[in-house]
Amino acid sequence: MGFREEHEHWLGEHVKRRKGERLDALKRGHGYGNRLFIEEVWWPLAGHYQGLHPEYEVKDGRGRSYFVDVLWEVGASRIAFEIMDFGSHGTDRSKYRMDLNRGLFLQSQECMLLFISLDELKENPSFILSALRSILYPYLSAGMSAHRIAERTYSKIECDLMRSAIRHHRVLRPADAARELELHTMTVIKYCRKLVDKGKFRPVARGVSQRVIYYEYMGTLQSPDLI
Repeated sequence: MGFREEHEHWLGEHVKRRKGERLDALKRGHGYGNRLFIEEVWWPLAGHYQGLHPEYEVKDGRGRSYFVDVLWEVGASRIAFEIMDFGSHGTDRSKYRMDLNRGLFLQSQECMLLFISLDELKENPSFILSALRSILYPYLSAGMSAHRIAERTYSKIECDLMRSAIRHHRVLRPADAARELELHTMTVIKYCRKLVDKGKFRPVARGVSQRVIYYEYMGTLQSPDLI
């Protein structure tokens, strides 16, 4: 499945598990900006939805609910992403105050809070992607030490190829991957064939000659060894 299918599946699972105000908040809140963040930044960055929650409910000391646009739970850490539109507060001082209080409360609960400009997300998503890659690198790689067996099963090149396929909607074209990973095309093809043998890739052929034109990633998008 590509991004849209995986996104709808992920969102549908959260819809099924919610009711009442939590369900209403999800239906109201997960709109254009949040979806754009997931598609343009989160998906290319991580390639999975493991531990990711849309419109995540947090209650303060008085039992009042706050809903975070997107929250990622990774190990014992929580990282919140708030997608901010220039006009989101308008002239409503109460909403402005509540938004700031929410941010202060989340940080008091040892939750990292990252604000994302919607304008920047629309005009220059590569900047946000680059910045978050630097900030989140320790968290994205945190699962690796716990999966030494998986590391023995797949070489670094094989893992890089699987991640590349995930970033490109499960499709890996050897020539494109060779440029992206700075490898020789024949090296990419060699390791793609190994991944076919391991059941992670499926060769897709076309034409009378049945020449393989790309490989399709067949593994789970939430495989812990690829986090």
